[in-house]
Amino acid sequence: MKNYGFIRTAAAVPVVRIADVTYNAAEICRLAGEAFGKEVSLVVFPELSLTGYSCEDLFFQNLLVKGAEDGVKKVIEFSRGKNMTIVVGAPVPYRSRLYSCAVVIRNGNIKGIVPKTYLSAEESRWFASGADFLSAEVRNDGALLSNGKDTVREGYCGEIRYAGQRTNISPNMLFGIGHATFAVELGNDLWAPVPPSSFHVLQGAQIVVNLSADREILMREQYRTSLLKGHSAKTLCGYVYASAGFGESTQDNVYAGAASIWENGYRLAENERYQSVSSMIVADIDVEKLDGLRRKSSVFANVSPIGTDASAYYRSYDRRSLGDPCETDYEKALYRYVEPHPFVPSEDLGYRCKEILEIQIAGLIKRLSHINCQTAVIGISGGLDSTLALLVAVMAFDRLGWSRDRIVAVTMPGFGTTVRTKSNATDLMEALGTTLREISIVPACEQHFKDIAHDPSKHDATYENSQARERTQILMDIANQTNGLVVGTGDLSEMALGWATYNGDHMSMYGVNAGVPKTLVRSLVKWAAENRFEGSSDNEGRSIRDILLDIVDTPISPELLPANEKGEIQQVTEDLVGPYELHDFFIYNFMRFGYSPEKIYFLAKKAFEGSYDEETILKWLKTFVRRFFSQQFKRSCMPDGPKVGSVGLSPRGDWDMPSDAWSTLFRDSI
Repeated sequence: MKNYGFIRTAAAVPVVRIADVTYNAAEICRLAGEAFGKEVSLVVFPELSLTGYSCEDLFFQNLLVKGAEDGVKKVIEFSRGKNMTIVVGAPVPYRSRLYSCAVVIRNGNIKGIVPKTYLSAEESRWFASGADFLSAEVRNDGALLSNGKDTVREGYCGEIRYAGQRTNISPNMLFGIGHATFAVELGNDLWAPVPPSSFHVLQGAQIVVNLSADREILMREQYRTSLLKGHSAKTLCGYVYASAGFGESTQDNVYAGAASIWENGYRLAENERYQSVSSMIVADIDVEKLDGLRRKSSVFANVSPIGTDASAYYRSYDRRSLGDPCETDYEKALYRYVEPHPFVPSEDLGYRCKEILEIQIAGLIKRLSHINCQTAVIGISGGLDSTLALLVAVMAFDRLGWSRDRIVAVTMPGFGTTVRTKSNATDLMEALGTTLREISIVPACEQHFKDIAHDPSKHDATYENSQARERTQILMDIANQTNGLVVGTGDLSEMALGWATYNGDHMSMYGVNAGVPKTLVRSLVKWAAENRFEGSSDNEGRSIRDILLDIVDTPISPELLPANEKGEIQQVTEDLVGPYELHDFFIYNFMRFGYSPEKIYFLAKKAFEGSYDEETILKWLKTFVRRFFSQQFKRSCMPDGPKVGSVGLSPRGDWDMPSDAWSTLFRDSI
């Protein structure tokens, strides 16, 4: 079974009984068994889950501490024969001190013990800080021994015998499970100004687990969520958080049992707090995605712990492999949501649309101001892309205090122009108050066909591309006439697929839509209709909003072939090149995360289940791979334009690819 770069994780919150280790160990094992049944490779329990966190001065009782050690032995026995890593919380004595620890257990072995570093004022009454192990003399000395029973670095400062096994105790341990590496922190470690995991991730940990016992007060959940979201995003890591819940003492505080799993600032799973029964959440963390993001990050590429505050402890990081992950059938079940429209997520769509428009407007204002243009020249077809470019220009001119009649909007009907698109184009230009020019390209193209001896009944690439190039020539010349700037209308999806005529609609003087994929273009136009132009209308009473919404509903077409007998669009782009929602999904995952076509295919099947069959997805994915590689030459000389999201195609920094790269490796992977 392929893992596709995922590792299945779980955060479990057992009901506990204060100081009843036997009960707690049994409940931990029961939940761990449930996790194993779901093919989980890493399951995490709350801080001090074997005893209960709120034991207070009972932690001074040797009987409780020894009982916790016996509880660890029970978890060890349960783990035998299971290819799953269990991380439980227990009080661990060492050199006459007591530490709140995470015990990492796998297949009958303790693989390491991680003490808590940052203690609260109350915790300092019972526990010592794991900072004890970060003294200058702590080094990775000695040999790492593993004989099937014990895994220990002999001679290490933090060598310990616990629960009948030799192991090591240190905050600076990293644990490898197949392709994934995780680190451990506990409770307040996350809340510290510089959490220990900030250094762990620079040492290669892609996942951080946190055993916590966070007490609930008003607004605590919001603050905790902001920390988890921000920290997982800043460190480009997966974060598994499990906090103590029902059964903890409510003498002075309430423990809600919060559990959540994060990945680069996105919440993959979250439980319902304040449950009176044990609970568990499961999520598949994409380690491959995290690695891809880190390789593209200047922080991870150029910053080493050497030379930073972590340098004092650089050599003290102990890495140990735990073996392979569980055999997990991700084809059967995937514990994560796959967004089918990554460029247009439903969350915060209104904010995103407003912000993207502001970026486009700011970019155009700067370019207009810098070259001292008197006009903006835009070709308007009645389609989505040209409409968005026109709206951006209108809002930019309004922002500058310039009259809208300095926007020269040109409609250039050709052989395939329909009544619907032409009327939408002219009505929109009139309603917005721009200068409207109508120039038919038919006579010029007919003369061109005669000049080059092309049969106009032959509707081939020459027939189509000559129209696009004629339109571009008209716009460029009008810009010269009016001391203007040709505003490009092409979008990111078209450039990714090469669905543009070279030196035709491929070219402009500034491409405001260069960073906007097709699926997002539609959302931006719709949002602008409903939020920026909803109250405006033309002389005939058709509102700008109504015009824009009709454009949104119009099939996407270059209109380069004659209309059908009913005067309707005959040439539908998505019938020719494929659905844009599929291509935008392919583009995002290929460029943002560096996924292979094989993985993209797997994810697309999950994302579009019920919308497209597997054969359709595969067909258009192969089309995407072929076109993306073969059409790079168009992107290598694309005009300037503002980047609006994490994915861009500008050859000046966003996507630097040779125009003659072969696609063989990528095509053969699917």
